Amino acid sequence: MNTVRSLCLSLATAIGALYAAASPAAAAPSQVSAAIAASDAQSIRVPFSALGAYEPLRLRGLEDARSVALGVRLDRVVTGARLRLRYTYSPALAFALSHIKVSINNEVIATVPFDKEHAGTMVTQDIPVDPHLFTDYNQFGLRFIGHYTLEHCEDPANSALWADVSPTSEFILDTAPIRLPNDLALLPAPFFDARDVSRLTLPFVLPASPDSATLKSAGVLASWLGALADYRQARFPARTTLPANEHAAVIGTRAQLPAELSARGALPDIDGPTIFVTDNPASTDRKLLVVTGRTAAEVDDAVFALVLGRAAMSGASVKVAHVDIGKPREPYDAPRWLPTDRAVAFKDLIGDPSQLQVAGGTPEPIRLNLRVPADLFAWNSAGVPLNLKYRYTAPTVQNNSTLAVDINDQLVKSFRLPVARTDDSQGRFQLPILSGLNSGSASALDIPAFRVGSSNQLQLRFNLDSQKTGLCAGVQNNPARAAVDPDSTIDFSGFVHYAQMPNLAFFANSGFPFTRVADLAQTAVVIPDRPTDAELETMLTMLGHMGQWTGFPALRVTIARPADVPGLAQKDLLVIGGTSSSPVFARWRDALPLSIGSVGEAASKDGIARASFSVGERWRDGKLVTHGGASLDQSGPLAALMGFEAPGTKGRSVVALAATGDGRLADLLDVLERSDRVSQVQGDVSLVRRGVVDSMRVGDTYVIGYVPWYAKLWSFAVRHPALLGVAGVLAGLLLAIAAFTALQELAARRKGI
Repeated sequence: MNTVRSLCLSLATAIGALYAAASPAAAAPSQVSAAIAASDAQSIRVPFSALGAYEPLRLRGLEDARSVALGVRLDRVVTGARLRLRYTYSPALAFALSHIKVSINNEVIATVPFDKEHAGTMVTQDIPVDPHLFTDYNQFGLRFIGHYTLEHCEDPANSALWADVSPTSEFILDTAPIRLPNDLALLPAPFFDARDVSRLTLPFVLPASPDSATLKSAGVLASWLGALADYRQARFPARTTLPANEHAAVIGTRAQLPAELSARGALPDIDGPTIFVTDNPASTDRKLLVVTGRTAAEVDDAVFALVLGRAAMSGASVKVAHVDIGKPREPYDAPRWLPTDRAVAFKDLIGDPSQLQVAGGTPEPIRLNLRVPADLFAWNSAGVPLNLKYRYTAPTVQNNSTLAVDINDQLVKSFRLPVARTDDSQGRFQLPILSGLNSGSASALDIPAFRVGSSNQLQLRFNLDSQKTGLCAGVQNNPARAAVDPDSTIDFSGFVHYAQMPNLAFFANSGFPFTRVADLAQTAVVIPDRPTDAELETMLTMLGHMGQWTGFPALRVTIARPADVPGLAQKDLLVIGGTSSSPVFARWRDALPLSIGSVGEAASKDGIARASFSVGERWRDGKLVTHGGASLDQSGPLAALMGFEAPGTKGRSVVALAATGDGRLADLLDVLERSDRVSQVQGDVSLVRRGVVDSMRVGDTYVIGYVPWYAKLWSFAVRHPALLGVAGVLAGLLLAIAAFTALQELAARRKGI
């Protein structure tokens, strides 16, 4: 593929040169611009923050290095590139000797000198990069060479040795399209490309009036793509026609496929479950992924084969035999969740052991993502046992070398690293990541409810101080190194599954309770009988989120309509769209924590649609009773997330996504993609207005899960220490009476009485 990129780049360069030679100089710029537009060339900007460098890259000491990784999509070739570096450096440096080396894939491409004039201020510098140096995956390195004196001896820990590279630094890439072959072996590219760090946006082309079977097939595919996209997030706009200038997925039976495919002769023989890739008739540089069959069951088989990888696919099309999707998933076994029945080794949390190794005096922290179920409840302990084993370049004398353990950027414990020993250092302590509700236990770190059950991050920060005993003794010939043993473990097995519901924080952070079973076998998605494109996009995108949270496709999800709700008593329900006139909401109006709909179902005289929201209202005996809530008469758009217990079904949950208008459902999807907004989603009602989230709890609560009887007894005793003392005295008294009686009987036997 790199050869293809090079050939395309050379051809584009040669054509540009010939074009320039044949054109007058004055007309060249406009003509070249027209040629670029015609060839679908793009200029994209990729900031460091999109590549994982959310904070400034802090370079310290005599020599320090950081790097960022940049990928190039399989269907694009880089024709021009530059690195726009934004950085600040110390005004106390020796400028004649200090600089930053910039490299790509370990090849130095530029040096950035420092001068006195710009010291201490933000500097922006464009560095051209030869596009021939780009491959599919590229590692850009920044190595700081710092000096503060021209003398022979320098202290590597001197505070004058610093430079910071801003996360707003960016790559500016000019790219041109590559026309890929119609080959299934390239999947999931180009529909999803792991090299692309931007959000995945892939239109789904569906029949004009899709039935529930077709929507289930589309939902399974969306959940698989959402799992692939992971942190990038994913959106799946719904269309009834082929989109122009975009890749797209087409789902439906042979009779439901767009007429343009048949007209161009792009359809292979479809005599069973079939998957094929073809050119998009609206743009020859874009592809269509078509999943089809003669019946809905065959479409299902084709989708299952695709998302499970059960078929060895190559060529433009493949026919799939019947696929066995295996046994239903067990609760809490999502691939992206940590097991809660045993200790988990760090080696199971990483892809490469090098992720547990660092070098330098103040290296970047070692980060481990910990995704756990939202309903973990600690009844007997406020902490999670962490058995931590580590190695490091030990100092010969005691100094300020430390290891700090953080969870979600909050300190758990910090301790000094001892001097050199013959054996490796080991430590074990309690990590309070999850604190049990009403447990009464003291916790060194109390994680808020909206963080529990979502993606937690464990951070291990080594600070390896220089071994300085004199002016020149602090210079290190080799950088200090540290590593965490892959056999270190973290253990969540001491927790039970128990939670107070509804809690929209659980849903917004991890899809709970729907993701409790990874294949969504206990979930039904309820959509209107005639869903709009916005409602279909919301359904597909939410199933994409489910795949992102679990790492597994929604193979057994149920797609239902309002009339199907009475038969779904054993399922948790995700309701998409609908107003107060919806038959689903009308059926549940006694349970709804919020009613939503247009006043008078029409626009007011000033042309503004007014929406009425009643919070905390209940209908009793045909009368409206308000308690503990508020009534809002809202002018303008508004969207809402609502959670409540399914009426008549104990322990089953309903989460509804509703809005005053079709376009407002996208506001809810926007919230779920932003971590700063997700953290504000709590309680049982969250209102979204102009990007602002207001959350509250107004309805009744219920509990799910199970707590052993001895755990309940212990929790009760901890909450009532006085009663515990009285019980202890009574138990002691009863024990004394029993012992006294036993001794009396023993004495009587000895006397022969």
